[in-house]
Amino acid sequence: MSKLWSGRFAQSGTQLLDEFNASLPFDKKLYEEDIRGSIAHATMLAKQGILSGEEADQIAKGLMQIKQEIDEGKFEFNIAHEDIHMSVETRLIDLIGEAGKRLHTARSRNDQVAVDFRQYVQKQTLVIVHVLESVIDVLMQIAKEHTTTLLPGMTHLQHAQPINLAFHLLAYVSMFKRDIERLESSYTRNNVLPLGCAALAGTPHPIDREYVAKLLGFDSVSVNCLDTVSDRDFALEILFNVATLMMHVSRFAEELILWSSYEFKFITLSDAYSTGSSIMPQKKNPDVPELLRGKTGRVNGNLIALLTVLKGLPLAYNKDMQEDKEGVFDSVETALISLNILREALRTMTINTDRMRKACEVGHLSATDLADYLVQKCNIPFREAHFITGRAVAHAESLGKDLSVLSVRELQSVDARIGEDVCAYLSLEHSMNARTSQGGTSVASTQRQIEIFEAWINARKA
Repeated sequence: MSKLWSGRFAQSGTQLLDEFNASLPFDKKLYEEDIRGSIAHATMLAKQGILSGEEADQIAKGLMQIKQEIDEGKFEFNIAHEDIHMSVETRLIDLIGEAGKRLHTARSRNDQVAVDFRQYVQKQTLVIVHVLESVIDVLMQIAKEHTTTLLPGMTHLQHAQPINLAFHLLAYVSMFKRDIERLESSYTRNNVLPLGCAALAGTPHPIDREYVAKLLGFDSVSVNCLDTVSDRDFALEILFNVATLMMHVSRFAEELILWSSYEFKFITLSDAYSTGSSIMPQKKNPDVPELLRGKTGRVNGNLIALLTVLKGLPLAYNKDMQEDKEGVFDSVETALISLNILREALRTMTINTDRMRKACEVGHLSATDLADYLVQKCNIPFREAHFITGRAVAHAESLGKDLSVLSVRELQSVDARIGEDVCAYLSLEHSMNARTSQGGTSVASTQRQIEIFEAWINARKA
């Protein structure tokens, strides 16, 4: 079978070359984008008088028939056609003859693959945003029910200060909100049409790129064709955005794994999203969050792989760039299934509020409150208050107690300046609610954060 580009060659390539050279096994995923871009291109060529209206109609009908064949699994892909572009064009010529040969006027596979791939990335960017919004919705629902649920806030994985569960979950809402903003920023920046640049230098044909941009939903056309056909920044951006998103998912997954252990038991994952052991019948394993944590490695690898492919390429297009797609396809699919299953695992888990509360009763979580009390009530410099509080913690440990339950007398034995009203300041609820500063963990501050996030969500839906 002769290639569409075979005129210059006296000898056919080998089967080994076909297998090594072909991108069809993976870029056939872009068939919808390829057909959509070709129909827009043909429509523009007819508008400009480069094709007749009848030829453009034949091309459009032929391409829609090919789409139907692929949709229904009836299309025969042949690796000798190299890629999705030549597969579709070869079949089009078989179907409609001479008019099919005119479709490639004023374009190259260089700008054709760029428009196909960019359409895919733009579409999937919005799909990821939509699914991420659904994860945020579940987190917000849980947060609104747990603004008073005490939870030990930690640094260095050590008990630090009492917070509420809603406050903790809103930290992840904050991360996912930034992820959405990054994705949407990338969408806006990359909504630029590459088609019409041909191989690298434009075309002598009187094309209308602005018209094609309008047909395909792009905001503008690219400025410099040499850059355009070799630009994969849009692919790097979605890889970076997914890697950052999955890093956030992985951090959350790590906490879910810890929280579901017998040592914590803050949550119980649903049986529907847990697995067992082949040898230990008592086991209930948190495989979902473990896989979420593990899949972060592959999306990080996809980003590094494409950066490495692109780092030494001279302008313009080089065959190396065929390696740009598989990692993006994989990262997109990984992000979507990860977000979907994270949402369901969160939606179906049980929150063990008593265990969270009991965990707050160890580790001297109100130590900072004693130091703040000494500063505010006793006019003691903070550094001295810090030292006194450290001695109080040591005294509590010598008694086998938590600082929050020491009596006034026990505290005054450390420093006589401590007043009779100190115990009220050391309660866990007071400690949590004392942090009323903007962005703090008090119930009132947490509720304000919920209102801010809800306003952002509602504005997006308006």
